[in-house]
Amino acid sequence: MALPKIIAVDGPAASGKSTLGKRVAESLGYLYFDTGVMYRAITWVALRTATEISDELAITALANNTPIDIEPPTIDDGRGYDVMVQGQDITWEIRRPDVDANVSVVSAYPGVRRALSAQQRRIGMRGKVVMVGRDIGTVVLPEADLKIFLDASAEERARRRYLEQKLKDETVEYQRILESVKKRDRIDSSREVAPLRPADDAVIIDSDGINADQVYSQVLALVRAYQVDE
Repeated sequence: MALPKIIAVDGPAASGKSTLGKRVAESLGYLYFDTGVMYRAITWVALRTATEISDELAITALANNTPIDIEPPTIDDGRGYDVMVQGQDITWEIRRPDVDANVSVVSAYPGVRRALSAQQRRIGMRGKVVMVGRDIGTVVLPEADLKIFLDASAEERARRRYLEQKLKDETVEYQRILESVKKRDRIDSSREVAPLRPADDAVIIDSDGINADQVYSQVLALVRAYQVDE
């Protein structure tokens, strides 16, 4: 019986798709690929080369001309994958505060999204991958064998993020996080290129009222069902 070779996990911010994708990939022995790291990688390259973040044409050119690869982790330091740019391991470099501060601008550029979607597709078509993002099943890999759209209400997603951040910062405010989540939803759903939406053949899982273990169990059941269908 065959396993689904390409699994796409899409969903809005803070829906838990990264946690889910990593667990599923580990259980199958697949590459876990959070596509957001590619936008971080281009942001890091732009900052390193002193390319103006507000220069859309220059940033788009970087995205078109900078090969990025995502590979299984080679170092046991908590990483889920290696992020490689021109042979250099930048897995942790892309988590720097200056990248955090600029990646949202870079990821909004249509030309950057098109360029990186092509790179994501190149990696995804190798197979044995669980790819996580917002447009995997609709744009990057519409032929994915199994498509999951993990959803939850804005209030529930904000609550989860609030509890997570409160462990690090007791001054964090739920209402501010909720407003941020809703703003990100509006941006993701209304952008011209690859707006956030479920693929027509995606399995939609609403995680309101269920925990991460229950979501994981549902997805494993879908993987087994795919095997039976084969």
